[in-house]
Amino acid sequence: MRGGDEFAAFTPAVLLDGAEVGQLTVRATSVRGDSHNWEGTCRQDAMTVTRVGPPEAELLLLAVADGVGSATYSHIGSYRVTRQAALHLDREAENIHAALIAHDEGELRAIANKAIAGAVGELRIGQEHATTLHVLLIPTDARIRERVVFSVGDGGLYVLREGRWESGSPVDDGNLLDTRTEALPHAYRSVKAKLLHTTPGEVLLLGTDGITNPLTQKNPEFAQYLAHAWGGPEVPSLSDFLWQAQTRAKSYDDDRTVICVWEKPA
Repeated sequence: MRGGDEFAAFTPAVLLDGAEVGQLTVRATSVRGDSHNWEGTCRQDAMTVTRVGPPEAELLLLAVADGVGSATYSHIGSYRVTRQAALHLDREAENIHAALIAHDEGELRAIANKAIAGAVGELRIGQEHATTLHVLLIPTDARIRERVVFSVGDGGLYVLREGRWESGSPVDDGNLLDTRTEALPHAYRSVKAKLLHTTPGEVLLLGTDGITNPLTQKNPEFAQYLAHAWGGPEVPSLSDFLWQAQTRAKSYDDDRTVICVWEKPA
């Protein structure tokens, strides 16, 4: 507090949220990592769970962001960018809805770049920010089977199908300027987008690299544990989800933010 960073002083160590929207059930948590606990620094991850768009084009919006530690105010950047992204994507909800129905990934990419450019404009003033961002948009109309994920930087989307985690994140075009992690607002070229088709029974996991790295990198026990915990017949309670999301993974002590979505059969 006396160091001048009031935002950090009031940032909770843990966020927990959940929702039921039609056939969809959401569980979401953002937890400060052991490394930040040890250093006495605040959680730099952020998340947003909300609905956007008018009733006839309503979308469930889920967003996660991971502030890059080298930027002094990255924790503020991650917090602000998820909310600003939601506001700007709300304005484009009808266009997104139409593009999903048309299976138009190119149009979705163009919408994403316009909306996220508007969102990061809010971060360019005053403070040093750097943050990744991943946004998943799901129509609340169960008849529409397409979803879209927008991504900048590490982390992303995974789909649990038949007990296995499969990447649902946009694939890089292979032409990165360098090996540094892309981050908003300055160190990125464009927002990647991927159109997905999912079916009831599959579980969607949107997360920062605090969970996607141990989920996919040489830690099969961790991946199998979460597949068993979140792939069963019952959606976990909020308290169980928080406990499961905090499962330790050796050598991974970063903040961990994860949002999962289950869908009941119509």
